[in-house]
Amino acid sequence: MPELDFRSPRLFVDAPLGAGATIALERDQSNYLGNVLRLGTGDGVLVFNGRDGEWRAEIGGRKRPDTLAIITRTRAQDRLPDVAYVFAPLKHARLDYMVQKAVEMGAARLVPVLTRFTQVSRVNGERMRANVIEAAEQCGIISLAEVADPLPLERFLSGRDQARLLVFCDEAAEVANPVQALQAANAAQAGIDVLIGPEGGFAEEERTLLLRQPNLLRLALGPRILRADTAAVAALALVQAALGDWGGVSEGRTGGRVPSAARGEGA
Repeated sequence: MPELDFRSPRLFVDAPLGAGATIALERDQSNYLGNVLRLGTGDGVLVFNGRDGEWRAEIGGRKRPDTLAIITRTRAQDRLPDVAYVFAPLKHARLDYMVQKAVEMGAARLVPVLTRFTQVSRVNGERMRANVIEAAEQCGIISLAEVADPLPLERFLSGRDQARLLVFCDEAAEVANPVQALQAANAAQAGIDVLIGPEGGFAEEERTLLLRQPNLLRLALGPRILRADTAAVAALALVQAALGDWGGVSEGRTGGRVPSAARGEGA
């Protein structure tokens, strides 16, 4: 893992970044830097936009922080491992938590799917995206996970790339060593979809449909039933450890692992 600067404040800015550029701060960013962190003109921060890497910037402004002067790049843009987190949405704070933890675990795409026992019928995509940004700012990630629009489980399954490995986390599956099961799976280079169901589990017709999917790995997450937000962290940790970037796998290496993006490689 590269040495990172965790002492400097980090901000996501939706603007092109390059040496000599000047970025106007949004009101909430100005308030955060000036009133919460007590920073002012001349103080330094780190900024990223998910496209141009991470840059060191200097705060400008007379009475309060108004602008950022982009100085030098500190990290080249990287790419997240090709892991999609597919999940039945939860309510409010638990959904916030789940999104933040999925980002921390390196998911590249968040796909809410609606199942028979899903607790919510409406998903606030903007709130999910805000949680993605907040998590990335706090834990040093410079690539932002994509947030997909919610869709029914059946539509997701019919439209997904069948070359991708589908990790179906099923509480009804036989308990076995999940790391060994993942290591034996064929992830190839097509990517991985990790599917977590709702608190009430999958309906029988949904489980039947899932078990018909090609390139499927049905996985039990141990001998205890986990809450959906806990299962998200457990499943993504297992996938990253067995097939993802926790092993420091270089892009293009064989063995069925997804490309790593945690090494600061240039885009």
